[in-house]
Amino acid sequence: MRCSLSCMRQVFAEKPLIKSPVSAQTKAEMGVFILDEFEEREASACEREQELSLNEGIKEFGSVVTGGEMAAIHCLTIVGQIEGHQGLPDNVKTTKYEHVMPLIAAVEESCEIEALLILLNTAGGDVEAGLGIAELIAGMKKPTASIVLGGSHSIGVPLAVAAKKSYIAPSAIMTIHPVRLNGLVIAVPQSFSYFERMQERVVKFVVSNSKVKREKYVEYMLRTSELANDVGSVIDSEEAVNCGLVDAVGNLSDALDYLHGEMEKRKA
Repeated sequence: MRCSLSCMRQVFAEKPLIKSPVSAQTKAEMGVFILDEFEEREASACEREQELSLNEGIKEFGSVVTGGEMAAIHCLTIVGQIEGHQGLPDNVKTTKYEHVMPLIAAVEESCEIEALLILLNTAGGDVEAGLGIAELIAGMKKPTASIVLGGSHSIGVPLAVAAKKSYIAPSAIMTIHPVRLNGLVIAVPQSFSYFERMQERVVKFVVSNSKVKREKYVEYMLRTSELANDVGSVIDSEEAVNCGLVDAVGNLSDALDYLHGEMEKRKA
């Protein structure tokens, strides 16, 4: 038995479709659910963005911010050779001063970051670039701490003592030697005078920012009986602390404890 199209239209006209009523409470609950889901997606996207930013910071600048929002410590690594005005080969691990200098200034100016931790494992490098970075660290008002890991040689010594509190790992060493110059050297008195003045800049900074005596540091620098084919000294962690060059033998937890203590003092 068939029903014509006009008959079907009449049936639907007489009996319209009944919509299930949706209460105001149900609508409100649905709105809250959609809002919560949106906030979760937004938070997840924000977390992914922060993670990418964190990985990019570690990859490009060797730095990362640790701790919560109320106790953020910026961790800066200075490794390899300190690159100055001249670029080094691609196969040499370097720390670029044009990256580190503005980063230190940003940490000092930041309202979210409260302290700076410097991890050092450097072979030295450009004297003026290293001194420039060290001066910036020494001039910070926020709590700073440095840890010598492996070694901090040559211009790495001023970088180690620039922080308000310096530590050296038990197995780490430091090499102290006179200033060197690569490239053409003109054998005239002015060249040697330039060497002396540049070396004096390094000595003044180290003595001013540590407890080592000037005479002792110069003795380490000009010692001829220790290195086979060079002038200078290699000192271990205990000797570095005993002579006053570094504040204490310690590790990561010691530096973090110091920084957290200083941050609490600033809040009080």
